[in-house]
Amino acid sequence: MGLNKKSVDDINVAGKKVLCRCDFNVPLKEGKITDENRLVAALPTIKKLIADGGKVILCSHLGKPKGEPKPELSLAPVAKRLSELLGQEVKFAADNEVVGANAKAAVEAMKDGDVILLENTRYRKEETKNGEEFSKDLASLCDVFVNDAFGTAHRAHCSNVGVAQLVDTAVVGYLMQKEIDFLGNAVENPVRPFVAILGGAKVADKLNVIDNLLEKCDTLIIGGGMAYTFLKAQGNEIGTSLVDDSKVDYCKEMIAKAEKLGKKLLLPVDAVTIQEFPNPIDAPVETQICDSDAMPADRQGCDIGPKTQALFADAVKSAKTVVWNGPMGVFENPTLAEGTIAVAKALAETDATTIIGGGDSAAAVNTLGYGDKMSHISTGGGASLEFLEGKELPGVAAANDK
Repeated sequence: MGLNKKSVDDINVAGKKVLCRCDFNVPLKEGKITDENRLVAALPTIKKLIADGGKVILCSHLGKPKGEPKPELSLAPVAKRLSELLGQEVKFAADNEVVGANAKAAVEAMKDGDVILLENTRYRKEETKNGEEFSKDLASLCDVFVNDAFGTAHRAHCSNVGVAQLVDTAVVGYLMQKEIDFLGNAVENPVRPFVAILGGAKVADKLNVIDNLLEKCDTLIIGGGMAYTFLKAQGNEIGTSLVDDSKVDYCKEMIAKAEKLGKKLLLPVDAVTIQEFPNPIDAPVETQICDSDAMPADRQGCDIGPKTQALFADAVKSAKTVVWNGPMGVFENPTLAEGTIAVAKALAETDATTIIGGGDSAAAVNTLGYGDKMSHISTGGGASLEFLEGKELPGVAAANDK
């Protein structure tokens, strides 16, 4: 997996037209941006390109317009907010075909250090199919391409892969660089002991991740709903807990693989069980703690118990690298969030490099206020999972090697 990519620090964009793919896929409510984390995260790369005297042309997708203009998914509000955050105008190029007459005229009129934002790249149906016509349109605007959108790095689209193949200079921005440095290198070249913690509901979502991480890590910890299929594979009664019966044999294979490779595989030793799944999800629930080998047939495990919390926290203490992806239980419910909180706390207290692999774990860490205690919180859910699977990400691969 080639991770040694040219970045914005390796090039000089003075006087050049730079197309920069960002992740501005922000939540909108009545035309207002309700969470601007992704905009703030993009600022360092944009500021660098402005400071170098580039003509900065920004592009991104937003939501799923499915290849046609949807006014409610226009990037116009993003241009407005970015102008405020940067303290200079970000001119919005309103074009339903993205690279239309308006965008071309706006680019022609640019001076060094100017910034424009193109319309939602997914207004074009070619975007998600990596169709050549749209890639050529994007490439016609620029001399240099910068990809700073990790959230879509696992997809081969026009605005991250197609265009990169049509320009001479294609590099990664600071956000992408950080993801490659932390996530990519943690898996490919970790400082040991390396502990991986996987949670979430389904074993099926993490098959390749489990398999790949067992080869790479020293200790693999499994919590969340997916743990019960493993516990069943060991012959335990798991009551009405979540289970994927078609994956019991796979779990047996993974348990055997860990033993063969001399890796520690840690599974929950106790569980917080409930009778009925909470409805709504944050409704009060009555809980009972049971050992993993003594679960009543009519109850379901919905979080790791106190003994498991201590076991998992202890495994993290001596680690040098920890990667965590997926909650330990139904963390949307305050009563069933203790396990996830305990893991977040253990990671906050360790000296290890701590990497949170996007999605629910990132949300949990931030919600619990531990965000600033982590070395790196990934910005991509699907992309970070594929990194952990050891897959090459098309959006990373398309950038020039050093």
